[in-house]
Amino acid sequence: MSVMADLSISGEEFVLGTALHTHADVHVELERVVPSSQQVLPFFWAIGTDFETFERDVRGNPNVQSLVALDRIEGRVLYRAEWSEEVESFIHGIAAVGATILEATGNRVWRFRLRFHDHAALSEFHDYCVAHDIRYTLDRVATDIAVEREEFGLTQEQRETLVLAIEEGYFDVPRGVTLTELAAELGVTQQSVSERVRRGTGTVLEAALLEADGNR
Repeated sequence: MSVMADLSISGEEFVLGTALHTHADVHVELERVVPSSQQVLPFFWAIGTDFETFERDVRGNPNVQSLVALDRIEGRVLYRAEWSEEVESFIHGIAAVGATILEATGNRVWRFRLRFHDHAALSEFHDYCVAHDIRYTLDRVATDIAVEREEFGLTQEQRETLVLAIEEGYFDVPRGVTLTELAAELGVTQQSVSERVRRGTGTVLEAALLEADGNR
């Protein structure tokens, strides 16, 4: 049975995170992916406002060989990066055991949600980190089924936002509330609400539909 693990790691332990560290109002999110040991996560999203400072900070890092903006939409930029050979022991450990990165976001501190084939794979990953002197904090471990029954794999913020959106009629036709109004109720930006609704909805649909089809 597959196992999901939530863990956190500082940028000092996560070289790729250090390479993407910035003083700008930007945080980085990695898309769901099974990392390859041959090419370490070339694509990622940056979310925020000051992308000029972000790009300057990242390009100035010795672990970054190149950084190219591929797509720009409001408040989000998709980048492709080429890293130095020093990046990235932590990601190589994930690839070595065949785990999947379900969520990854951060700046100074990074938080990961990983799916392992079983507890043995999680144990193997831990042994890899110990052998490579990589320190991380394991925040939670649960079987895939247990997580879906509890929250469909949603983060607390995604769940809170989706529940409010349903209660206020965001998904009704016509809509009973706008993203701006939801943002005001939650005390966050419209961009944050949009991100939570998009990712949260995708997570719930995948859990409900792909599980039913036996494709997970």
